Amino acid sequence: MELTEEERRSIEWDCTRLVSLYATLNDEGRWAEVAALYAEDGVMTRPTAPDVPIEGRAAVLASFEGRPPRVTRHICSNIVIDVEDADHASGASVMLLFTAFGPPLVGNFDDRFVRTGEGWRFAERRGSLTFAPS
Repeated sequence: MELTEEERRSIEWDCTRLVSLYATLNDEGRWAEVAALYAEDGVMTRPTAPDVPIEGRAAVLASFEGRPPRVTRHICSNIVIDVEDADHASGASVMLLFTAFGPPLVGNFDDRFVRTGEGWRFAERRGSLTFAPS
């Protein structure tokens, strides 16, 4: 079934909001809410560890809870969402991370989104660094 322009834009908006909400909740240390943005079987790879997938919502939550406290600010930009069908989309974004512990990091996220009973969620969030720290 072909999507209307309004349906396509709605999906694009929902997925864009998910990317922004991820950064906001991450900066606020609201780990359970960050993990809830993933599908139950969602997969995350951090930009600083792109070859180490973290599989499942519970494991994503544990990975965030296991990190030492820190103050961060994530800036998201260049978010482009491609709607595949009524229940699947993919996207890419650029992330700039500021911390008190070192120089800013610039990276990318390649995302796959899925519509669930809870709404749109990350099926996969794959991070990578564009400029590696020296």
